[in-house]
This record gives sequence, structure tokens and C-alpha cells, in this order.
Amino acid sequence: IPPGASAHATFWDFVSLTPESAHMVMWLMSDRAIPIAYRNMQGFGVHTFRLVNAAGESVLVKFHWRPKSGTCSLVWDEAQKLAGKDPDFNRRTLWEDIEKGDYPEWELGLQVIPENQQDSFDFDLLDPTKLVPEELVPVRVVGRMVLNRNPDNFFAETEQVAFHVGHVVPGIDFTNDPLLQGRLFSYTDTQLLRLSGPNFNEIPINRPLCPFHNTQRDAPHRQTINRGRASYEPNSIDGGWPKETPPAARNGGFSTYHEPVSGSKLRKRADSFADHFSQAALFWHSMSEAEQAHIVAAYSFELSKVERQSIREREVNQILLNIDPQLAARVAANVGVQLAAPANPTPQPKPSPALSQMNLLSGDIRSRKVAILIADGVAESDVSDLRDALRQEGADAKLIAPSASPVQAENGAELIPEGTWDGLPSVAFDAVFVPGGAASSQAIGADGRGLHYLLEAYKHLKPVAFAGDAQALASQLSLPGDPGVVLGATATDVFPGLRQALMQHRIWQREAATKAIPA
Repeated sequence: IPPGASAHATFWDFVSLTPESAHMVMWLMSDRAIPIAYRNMQGFGVHTFRLVNAAGESVLVKFHWRPKSGTCSLVWDEAQKLAGKDPDFNRRTLWEDIEKGDYPEWELGLQVIPENQQDSFDFDLLDPTKLVPEELVPVRVVGRMVLNRNPDNFFAETEQVAFHVGHVVPGIDFTNDPLLQGRLFSYTDTQLLRLSGPNFNEIPINRPLCPFHNTQRDAPHRQTINRGRASYEPNSIDGGWPKETPPAARNGGFSTYHEPVSGSKLRKRADSFADHFSQAALFWHSMSEAEQAHIVAAYSFELSKVERQSIREREVNQILLNIDPQLAARVAANVGVQLAAPANPTPQPKPSPALSQMNLLSGDIRSRKVAILIADGVAESDVSDLRDALRQEGADAKLIAPSASPVQAENGAELIPEGTWDGLPSVAFDAVFVPGGAASSQAIGADGRGLHYLLEAYKHLKPVAFAGDAQALASQLSLPGDPGVVLGATATDVFPGLRQALMQHRIWQREAATKAIPA
């Protein structure tokens, strides 16, 4: 049957025959493909664009969005479980953060390259499968974007939005990147079909806020009421109106950059686009050991589901082997492929630290979410102390109990759960904390759901912290000691270690030990 999700045989057939996809597929198989939240994703313009100043002078530019919350990801088993238990997890997290005033924020950065330097790289700047290493051209931060309001209507404001690479402000122009040139055409064609006609630009979310005019008239869903008979230029009927606004330094019409060109016009790929493996190798060599292991696991997972042996062999021996022999060997062993001898020397690029997510953490715990497991008899002071400490750092916590019924603390206080062990599993949080309280700890330790909650968080490399009587649970579960297993007499004692572990995102040195834990 045609697969509905992972491991499309047609996909792997295509990319194994299309080596220019090697770099992009490396990103797809990496942790970048399973971000922990939208607010933790970097954004890239993909293409090389052009900036033009008022004097008509041009430079080439790459656009970047950098999340202030840091760039980090889920682990694969966690991502699979989240997809089943809460398919709306990413949208829900974004919505909740904005509603409580914890606004996601990105910096806008530019890589600016003078035109006379575009040939100084060992790759073609117009090749959309290539990136410019930040070590060669640093990213200069020039602005920021803050999401500070949720949509009032998802269909009207989100589903109907018409993105288009041609929607640019004055000063931004295009290059001869062939994919960019194709998208300039195809995105208009896409919106004509997706949004049911040529007037998609009159839908409120797409409507320009500034005054504008054009020669477009009528057709389905037209909202503008135009006066006059002429819809063309030139005309003598309506005083020559409408007519194109001439370019100007301010408030002028669009003017294509006056670029000198020479050479032959051919329907072929440039020879400078022929290097398909150097940047895939750059990405691979820039990863940490943990990130490389995840790439190997992702390729192995996908290719193991491809039934045709010839496709698996081609991907390993004609693509991965040209990126890195060790990568190819590790994947080959997992998917039952006989590794061929390398036919060509493999690239040996200098690693780019800017590509590894290990170097892109925020350095704080803002927006992190901690599950506090509670049951009757819990130490209310531990609960309140940890919540207060987390809030001061911009993090959040939710009380998770066996059921939604109120929980009686050992001091008689009534605590209202914000989720249940089944309804809000550990995959929805960045860490788990178990407060003190003998009765509460015993109840958690006697319930398989509570033990699973803790083991699952540990297996997903998350910090797990225990205070007071709850420390016995760490022994009951035989959790090996590491910086992410935090023990203390009280929540106040636990918090510094928990904070430090949360700042690391995950406890990567634990990964080998978790293989002994049943799924």
C-alpha cells in the first residue's frame, strides 16, 4: 500500500537518484526536523536575495530568523508519542505561551556579501541547496519579531494567508537563483488555485494596508469597487488612469535592479551547481556525537522500511558513502546493505559550530515546562516553593495527579490538578519533579502509571528531580546517577541542580544508559 507517513519508497527512490538533495535530506534526518516548539526553530530564507539602496547600489543577502529561546529538539521516540497523544502540541504550546504573556521572539539577521565577492566561495551563491557558513560571513542582527497576539479566527487569519517570495518591501530584490525565479511564478499560481481565484489579495489577511492601484478588475470574490471604464495602460478614456507609478527613492513603484548580464542562455544546470556532497559533509562533521547518532538512527529507521533492496543500496552506497564513509557504514549495518568501496575521495570540510544545536541554547530556562507529580499527602511547601522558583526564571509548572480530583496535601491544603498522568504525559514537559510527602511518594511508587511517567522522562533524557521522601523513588527505579537526576531534602535544595539541568536541555551523556530501559 502507499505509505501515509514515514519511509515513502518513492521519496527514497527519488532522492537516491537526485544527489543534489543530499544536503537537505541530512537536515531532514537530523534533530532539526523534530523541534521542541515553534519558538525554538531557526528560520532561513533559503535563497540568496538582493538588497538595493536609494543610490541603486546592490549587495547579496541571506536572511535568518534566530529564536531568543534557543534552538533545540525532541528525541525521536518522544516525537512519535507526542504525535499520537497530542497532535496539536506545537500549536497549543505556542497559543498558551502567547496567552500568558510569554511571547516568542526572534532576531532578524543578515549575511551580507558584496557582489564582487560572490565568486570567492567554493560554492555558487545562487545554488539554493547551499548555505553560507557563519564563520565565513557572520550574521548581523538588524531587527526582531515578537508574536504578542493569537489569531481571533484561525481560518480567516491563518489558513487563508497567502505567502509569496515576491511579497517584498522596497529595497529587497531578487537574484538569478533558478529556484527563486520559479517560485516567483509558481506561488502566484498556487494561490490562484488554493484560494479560489485571482482576488486572493483582497482577503482581509492578505489585503495591503497602504494605498495601491493596479489594472486588475472583476473575477470571483472581487471586493474593490473600481470607478471608470479603463483597466489598461495607456488609455485616453479615464485621463490615462490607472498607470504605473514610476520608481523613486520613496513611495515609488517597483524597479528591477539593473544587473549587467553576459554569456549564453542555456536550459541546463550550471557546472558550479555540481558539488552535491561538500555541504552535506559540512553538516555531518559539524554535529556532536549525539546529533550524529540521531542522524544515523533516522536514516536507519526510514530505510529499514523501504522494501526495495536496490533503493536502500543506492542511498547508502551512492549518497551516504560520498558524504562520509563512517556514516554510510553505520547505516549500512542497520539496514542490511553491503557497503561498497568508496569510489571518490570524500569531502573533509572544516566544521561549522553554528550548525550544531548544542551551541544554540538560550542559556536560561525561560518557557521551560516542568511536571510536578502529586498525590494525596504531598508536601505542599515543596510544590509552592518550586513553582515560585520556576516563575522567577520565566519557566512554568503544572500539577499532574492520578486523576482530576482535588489532592489533599499533608498540611490539609487542597491542590487542584492541572492534568492527569494519562492526559498530560511526560512527553509534554521538559522535566519532572516529585515533591516530598511520604504518602504521596508511596502512592506514586505503587502505581505503574506514575513509575512509567518517571522512567519515560528519564529515557527521553530529561531532568527528573526528587525531594524529601520522594528520593526513595529514584532508588526504587534504579536510576543511575547523572547531572539530570537531582535529589534534595526540599524543593529549595533541588532547584539549583534542576535549573542547571534544564539549561542543558537534555542529559546527552545518559543516552547510552537509557537503552537498557524497556520502551
